[in-house]
Parts: sequence; C-alpha cells; structure tokens
Amino acid sequence: MTTLRSALFLVGAVLVTVPFGILVPSGRLFGRLMPFRIARLYADVMLRWARVSLGISHEVRGWEHVPKAPVVILAKHQSAWETLFIESHFPPQCWIVKKELMWLPFVGWGLWAIRAIAIDRSSGRTARDQIVEQGAERLAEGLWVTIFPEGTRVAPGKRGRYGMGGAQLAARTGTPILPIAHNAGDFWGRYAFKKKAGVVKVVVGPPIATAGREAADVNREVEDWIEAQMRVISITPYADA
Repeated sequence: MTTLRSALFLVGAVLVTVPFGILVPSGRLFGRLMPFRIARLYADVMLRWARVSLGISHEVRGWEHVPKAPVVILAKHQSAWETLFIESHFPPQCWIVKKELMWLPFVGWGLWAIRAIAIDRSSGRTARDQIVEQGAERLAEGLWVTIFPEGTRVAPGKRGRYGMGGAQLAARTGTPILPIAHNAGDFWGRYAFKKKAGVVKVVVGPPIATAGREAADVNREVEDWIEAQMRVISITPYADA
C-alpha cells in the first residue's frame, strides 16, 4: 500500500508541477507579487495532495512567534516537504538554493520567477557574500529570505554543519531570525520514493535578535535551538542521544 500511495503521489505531483512551472513565471506579466501568490498556491495544492494520497498531515506549535515584518527563516532540512510547508504558510519569500536547481525545467523556472538566490555551495566565502548582498536587497524590498543552514537534506536522527550565510545576512542587516524545526524526514525520507503516512510536527521558535551581534554567536544560538527541538520531536533517535 505504501508503494502504491507513493506512486499515486508522484503521478499527481508531476501533473501539478508542470502547469504551475509555467504559471509561476508567467505571473510576472501581472505584477511583482503575482509569481509569489501562484507559487504559494502550488505549495498549498501539493501539501493537500500529500495529505490525500500519502496520509501526511501536520501540526504546528509557535504560530504566535511569526512576526509581520520580514525576517530570515532558518529551518531544518530533511526532505522536500518543508519547502512546500514554508512556501505555503509564510509571506512572499525568496529562497537560497543551489544553482543546479535553476537548470531544472518547470521547478527552475518557478525559482527564477520568485527571485531565488542561486549559489555555488562549493565557492565558500563567495557564496556567503552573495547571500549577504542579494539577501539584503530582497529584505529591503519587503521579501522574507528562507535558508536551510545545513545546505543539504539531512537524514532523521542526524545533524549537518550549520553554514554561516544566513546568520551573516541577518547580523549584517539587523534582521531577526525565525527558526523552524520539524520531523518531516520521519515520513518523507531524503530523496526517498516511498513515503509513510503520519503527522509532521513543526515548531516555530521565537525570533532571534541579531542587531549588534556576531554572526557566529547568532548561528550557534539558532543551531542550539533547532537541534534541541529536534531531539524532542524526532521519531528517529539521535545517534548520540
């Protein structure tokens, strides 16, 4: 049954992604914000489809912490599910993505339309400078900026190295960071075809102040908060627990 449901989800995901991959960039013909609205609709449709076809739903704690002004979102990265959730539930935002994603048909077109910042993760300081420079421009325009500080999807029960780019952007601009933890990887595995039914637990933390602080200090606070939450909500035990 899991295999059948996963196959059904994949077919539906392709059928939804193809037209939205055209609609999102086409939205630029109707104003700056239209692509973001269409992208949000796409993410919402995909989440609903995941709930119907896969039985993956979610519950959220911490909505009261979400501010109205733009922030830098730093979130745990375990699967594709959280990209849909964040896009669907938060204000217009741009994403920090690896440049290879921009080459993908439909998905890459959509990322271009919502002005994602495409970086070469192997370029080190150059990538961090790009995040700070272009991220500051997006924040000044009123967009939120979403970053997965671990840079790649991490298996449940593990933690990746938290990169400095998001913390540096926030500290340089004095923008608060909104940390997000979740256990989506327990149901929607890293690059996995088979996905399991269940309830994804999402925790949104209080905004972390950055003005006047060192980026390294901010980054440690973000990592400590997210990983502490992960040890509570993760179904898969941490190896060093």
